[in-house]
Amino acid sequence: MIGRIYWGAIRQAMLTSFWQQLTLANFSFDQWRQVSLLHWLLAPLRRWRQGSWLLQWADWIGLAIVVVLYALAPYVSTTLIGVLMLAAAALWLLLTVTDEAGVGLTPVHIGVAVYWGVMVLATAVSPVRGAALSGLIKLTLNILLFLLIARVARHPRARSLLILSYILTSLPVSVFGLRQYFFGVTALATWMDAESALADATRVYSFLGNPNLLAGYLIPAVMFSAAAVFAWPRWLPKVLALLATGINTLCLILTLSRGGWVGFLIAGFVLLTLVVEYWSIWFTPFWRRWALPVLLGGTAALLVLGVLSVGTLRARVLSMFVGRADSSNNFRINVWAAVVDMIRDRPILGIGPGNDAFNQVYPFYQRPRYTALSAYSVFLEVLVEGGIVGLLAFLWLMLMIFQQGWTQLQKLRETQAIQGYWLMGAIASVAGILGQGIADTVMYRPQISTLWWMAIAIVASYYGSLQGMPQQRSFKLR
Repeated sequence: MIGRIYWGAIRQAMLTSFWQQLTLANFSFDQWRQVSLLHWLLAPLRRWRQGSWLLQWADWIGLAIVVVLYALAPYVSTTLIGVLMLAAAALWLLLTVTDEAGVGLTPVHIGVAVYWGVMVLATAVSPVRGAALSGLIKLTLNILLFLLIARVARHPRARSLLILSYILTSLPVSVFGLRQYFFGVTALATWMDAESALADATRVYSFLGNPNLLAGYLIPAVMFSAAAVFAWPRWLPKVLALLATGINTLCLILTLSRGGWVGFLIAGFVLLTLVVEYWSIWFTPFWRRWALPVLLGGTAALLVLGVLSVGTLRARVLSMFVGRADSSNNFRINVWAAVVDMIRDRPILGIGPGNDAFNQVYPFYQRPRYTALSAYSVFLEVLVEGGIVGLLAFLWLMLMIFQQGWTQLQKLRETQAIQGYWLMGAIASVAGILGQGIADTVMYRPQISTLWWMAIAIVASYYGSLQGMPQQRSFKLR
C-alpha cells in the first residue's frame, strides 16, 4: 500500500512538472531580461525616451489608435483598417525599442511568437511564395496589434475603456441589424438553400454585408456586454449593459448563422462556467456542487424550448444534421474533401498563410463547381496553411491562452476583483470565435480577426504586474 502511494505521488509530481514546462509556468522572464544582449544594446534609446514628453503618454496614444480602429471597423473598408493597424504596429515598435527589455512578456507572447515563426517557415517553403508573403504580412499586422493591446491593457482603466468603446460600437451595428429584420432587406448573396422551408427567411447582416460575419462580430460583443453587467458598479451602466446584451444576442440569433449559434453557445457555456466558479467562494457546500449543473441545465432547457417553439429556429438547427441534403452542408463537404487532398500533398508546413495562397493552390484540387475562398474551417485552414507543425503551434498557443486565463482568474477570484469579469469575457470570446470556426473561417476577416486578437491580448494583459507604474483604480462610469 505504501509503495503504491509512493509511486502515485511520483507520477503526480512528474505530470505536474510536465504541465508546468509545457505551459512555461516556471519560466522567469525577469532573469531572461537581465542576461539579454538586446537589453544592453537598446539602453541609449531608453534614455532618449525618458526625456520625451510625448512618449510619457505613449500607452494612452496607443489606446486612442486602438479605440478608433474598433469604432470604425464595422463601417469602413479593409484598407482603412489596415492603415490603422499599421499605425498601431509602428507605435508598438517605437515603444518596444525604447522600453525596458522583456517588460510585459508573457507565456502567451511566447506561444504567439512560436506560431508566427512556424508561419514564416511555411512562407519560405510555400509553392506560391509571393501570395504566402501577402498572408504573412496580414498575420504580422494582427500580431503587432495584439502586442500593442496587450501592452496598453495592462492598465485596468485602459482595459475598461477599450471594452467600453467596443460595446458602444456594437450597439448601432445590432440596432441596424434589427431594423433590417423588421423592415426587410435584400440578400446580397444566396445564403439559404432555395429548396428549404427557410428560402424566404430574412438573415440580417447590418453594416458587415454578411450574416456569418455579423454573427462572428457579435459573439465577443455579447460576452463583454454580459461581463459588464457585473463589472460596471452603478445601476445606470448596468442597465446599459443588460440592454446591450439583449440587443446583441437578439441580432446574433437573427443572423440565422448556424456557425454563429454554435460559437455563441460555446462562449455562453464558458462564460457561465467561469462566473459560477468565480462566485463559488461564497457558496455553501451544496451549491458548490449543484450551482453549475442547475444553471447550465436550466439554460439548456430554455434553449430547447425556444428551438421547439420557434419554427424558423427549429428548421435552421435541424438543417445541421441532414448532411448533403442541405446545399450549404454539401458545399462545405466538397470543399473539405479538396482541402484534405491539399493537406495530404503538403502535410508538414502546408502551402503558406493567407487566402491569396489558398486561392492559387485550391483550383488544382477543387471539385467541379465548388469554388471557395477558404477551407471553411479554422482548424483545416491552419493545417492547409502551416501543416502539422502549424497546427501543433496553434493548439499550443490555445493551451497557453486558456491556461494563463484560468491561472490569472484564480488569483483575481481571491479578492473578487471586478477586473476578473473582463478576463472571463475575453476567455469566452476566444472560445466562441473558435467555436464558430469549426465550420467557417470568418475569423480571418479583419473585422473579426482584430477582435479575436484583442481578446487574446486582454488575457495576456493580466499576467504578472506592472513594474514601475502607478497602480490605477478600476474604471467607473459616473
